[in-house]
Amino acid sequence: MPVRTFRIVIDGQAYMVEVEEIKEEVDTVSPVSNPRPAAPVAAPAKAEVPPSPQVSGEAVKAPLQGTVLDIPVKPGDPVKPGDTLLVIEAMKMENEIVAPGEAVIDRIHVQKGDVVASGDLLVSFR
Repeated sequence: MPVRTFRIVIDGQAYMVEVEEIKEEVDTVSPVSNPRPAAPVAAPAKAEVPPSPQVSGEAVKAPLQGTVLDIPVKPGDPVKPGDTLLVIEAMKMENEIVAPGEAVIDRIHVQKGDVVASGDLLVSFR
């Protein structure tokens, strides 16, 4: 059966969980009397989980409106999936915008302090 990975946030703490889809024949005569409670099995991930960035070809666009607080990468830096590209503050929350895949940064189209709108070009890749 296929296993899918999901990111779940509980009380501000992010967890990565793997879920296996199980297709069973449903018995309509006898319902399950004691369902097994879900046990936490995921290791904590980064504290802030931003909305998924909009990926357009070789670029990342802003998924939300806000102010650019930090840009921990620079052109020429290699990034892996999940690496923080920049931090945007929106509604007094810091949202990390992460790399959607493995790439090398070509150009950063914003600076610290810039106000961006949803859909604005943030980072392009080589």
